[in-house]
Amino acid sequence: MTDSPLWTPDEVRIVSSNLWRFMQERKLKTFSDALRFSVEKPDAFWSDLWSFCGVRAETRGERVLIDADKMPGARFFPDARLNYAENLLWKNGDSDALVFRGEDKVQRRMSWKELNANVARMHRALASAGVKAGDRVAGVVPNMPETIVCFLAAASLGAIWSSCSPDFGERGILDRFGQITPKILITCDGYYYAGKTIRMAEKIGNVLKELKSVERTIIIDYIGESEAVAGTLRGGVRLSRFMSGMSSDPIAFAQLPFDHPLYILYSSGTTGIPKCIVHRAGGILLKHLSEHVLNTDTKPSDRLFYFSTCGWMMWNWLVSGLAAGATLLLYDGSPFYPSERVLFDFADEEGMTIFGTSAKYIDAVKKSGLTPKTTHKLAALRAMLSTGSPLSAESFDFVYDGIKGDMQLASISGGTDICGCFVGGNPLSPVYRGEIQGAMLGMAVDVYDEQGKPVKAEKGELVCTRPFPSMPVMFWNDPDGSKYHDAYFARFPNIWCHGDFAEITGHGGMVIHGRSDATLNPGGVRIGTAEIYAQVEQVPEVIEALAIGQDWDSDVRVVLFVRLRAGVALDADLVARIRKQIRDGASPRHVPAKIVAVADIPRTKSGKITELAVRDVVHGREVKNKEALANPEALELYRDIAELQV
Repeated sequence: MTDSPLWTPDEVRIVSSNLWRFMQERKLKTFSDALRFSVEKPDAFWSDLWSFCGVRAETRGERVLIDADKMPGARFFPDARLNYAENLLWKNGDSDALVFRGEDKVQRRMSWKELNANVARMHRALASAGVKAGDRVAGVVPNMPETIVCFLAAASLGAIWSSCSPDFGERGILDRFGQITPKILITCDGYYYAGKTIRMAEKIGNVLKELKSVERTIIIDYIGESEAVAGTLRGGVRLSRFMSGMSSDPIAFAQLPFDHPLYILYSSGTTGIPKCIVHRAGGILLKHLSEHVLNTDTKPSDRLFYFSTCGWMMWNWLVSGLAAGATLLLYDGSPFYPSERVLFDFADEEGMTIFGTSAKYIDAVKKSGLTPKTTHKLAALRAMLSTGSPLSAESFDFVYDGIKGDMQLASISGGTDICGCFVGGNPLSPVYRGEIQGAMLGMAVDVYDEQGKPVKAEKGELVCTRPFPSMPVMFWNDPDGSKYHDAYFARFPNIWCHGDFAEITGHGGMVIHGRSDATLNPGGVRIGTAEIYAQVEQVPEVIEALAIGQDWDSDVRVVLFVRLRAGVALDADLVARIRKQIRDGASPRHVPAKIVAVADIPRTKSGKITELAVRDVVHGREVKNKEALANPEALELYRDIAELQV
């Protein structure tokens, strides 16, 4: 790490920020003051945030936080009644609410007036189909305007939304939706990926054979075949036909408790059937308002983009940007089709101000040879957000050297479990190479050692020591709460233990070294896989890598798998250079005992590499849920590798 920041906000940026205005009203002088206030006085912070953001509600109630000493068990705003969707639809003019690109095939815009009208029509159509508060509405859907309309209409009634992306296999869909028994299934006739048209009718038909709870199957028209598809599916109807004849007059949003379920998200499912994580409407609204309005500085004038599918929590996070009044820029398909320029073209053409993506995408752009700083204007872009996996220090360099020098790079980290972030960016603090700026407001984040003691400048477990609004309501089908408790609170009683291997830096920033359950332990020393990847990514011949610990000779040895560029062979010279890069850039302890070339690396639907599944295959153990993977066939590449038998 270095003591010289890569970026520091200027005075104009600071004093024009939402956070600065929030702080001035409370006589707070620095971000550290604001963070301390938000953590030490949660009643005041979350109450003030409610007022500052103008949350719409039937009532807020007098009480802000009860049972604050209990995790789980603490409750925010126990007397409030509100509706999440109402808080996203407060604008109603002719300006853009949603701008959509489906690769190079489809372009569409939807104004705020049109969004409100479409949600009203869908609200009435769902109600006429018998949907009521608590019913589940599930979607196998692309990231497109109609999906947001359907989600907000469901939420307006108090129905519980759940979605995955159209590339999920039949078993992956059933492993999720089979647990929650939806009344309505929303899908599409097909979708586009890397220039190909993929049709959905056969897959959805097979899903419906097992998903007996579904009464209506609603088809979004994307590839122009929705009428034909609807006729082949049980209860099938085109979305446009389902909504036809419904009034677009303003609706009465269902006013529901703060803890009323909004949506169900899922754990990755790579170690068993996915856990169904139920999120509360009020908690998600407040947490996302805090992250959008204060930490990300999202304003009504912003044009906000996050590259995501509807199977990743960042889609849910993106949608909440409407609550800040921002225009959402939606993209569905491959981020490299028809070329690596496509998302940066989108940014220039639409005046993108906040560009959200994954660490893997940034690395892939770097390796493609594109330098957007020289090929694009990016005049409006003021912030780039990155998550999904740790962002290497070298990728920080590339963002500032190759994309844009004068903007904030906010590496953020949280999870599906909280549908938000523990740590991330803020508009007042400098950005240091390789570091997340720090804890998000309202989050009492710390790092604990094995004995449960706080540590600084040492690696340990990322924890949160006080309750926050977006803790899950519950897990579905977990009546006594034992699965929920064991997932987060078993390690350190009354403390949320997230499962990230992390370190607090001298600047008060954060470095995530990988998932704790994927941590390597050669000779009893814990090593984060991200530390190895950060070095391997610098070797030009390597496209990507995956590291595991292999049980060997009464110890653990580090095994590194590398996917190489076309035409490159893993010869002795390349092995030596990889090892030297890791030794010089990390430490001798990080150097793998074995380096093996592979043709593919397995990853989840949201693009995260799956060390645990590979570790199981190498050790001859069954991988419990291959359907969670985007490319499960890749696992066979790791079975019975001769080099790992000696």
